Amino acid sequence: MATLITGASAGLGEAFARALAAEGKSLILTARRVDRLDALAGELRATGVAVDVFAADLADPAAPAKLVADISAAGLTIDTLINNAGFGLRGPVADLDAEQQLDMIDVNCRALVALSRGVLPGMIAAGQGGILNVASSAAFQPGPWMSVYYATKAFVLSFSEGLHEEVKQQGVRVAALCPGPTRTEFAEVAGMRDSALFERFAVDPDSVVRNGLKALADNQAVKVSGAMNTMMAEAIRFTPRGIARRMAGALQKSRS
Repeated sequence: MATLITGASAGLGEAFARALAAEGKSLILTARRVDRLDALAGELRATGVAVDVFAADLADPAAPAKLVADISAAGLTIDTLINNAGFGLRGPVADLDAEQQLDMIDVNCRALVALSRGVLPGMIAAGQGGILNVASSAAFQPGPWMSVYYATKAFVLSFSEGLHEEVKQQGVRVAALCPGPTRTEFAEVAGMRDSALFERFAVDPDSVVRNGLKALADNQAVKVSGAMNTMMAEAIRFTPRGIARRMAGALQKSRS
């Protein structure tokens, strides 16, 4: 039995791998950058942990099914799935590269659903298992100038909550983790690294990982990581949509 972590070559994915390795968990790591995966796997194996590596580009619609099939063919069983792979882009929809935005939907949403669907039958048959989906504090409101990214994370949150209800009586735990700004390479890819706001409020990835793993263990459907993010997520429920989107839009523009 092993934990499959997507996007494991860096950032939160790497932090999840290190945290679970410290608990002695067997791991299956996947990402595009096999050189980074191999380096991490070698380091973790040296501690006595079983680690298998499968390279995959989850922007390819065929990749999730192939990944699940390859893992099964290797004789491995997934008892926990951490859907961590994802990326963001900042800028107007009309200006950002169209293919990159569609890739974002494929990685952040399509692959997450496909992998969840791929592992669920086995988990349900076993009467146990867990799926942790990494959403974002961005999931709670629209986000002009990061419109597609915010929308993908709203999808992840809604999907996770629905799935949580579907399978909770069958022994399968499902949780959505909603972190805010975190010190990973996500910010660089999204064009947010130089943001004063990011530098001021970004948190260490290890605390996010601890929150996520505890939420999954407790079968907590939604976990917002961080006191300030929790407060903002609660407050947005009472904020008119028009005000919420203007506030989020002003925030993103201020990061320019």
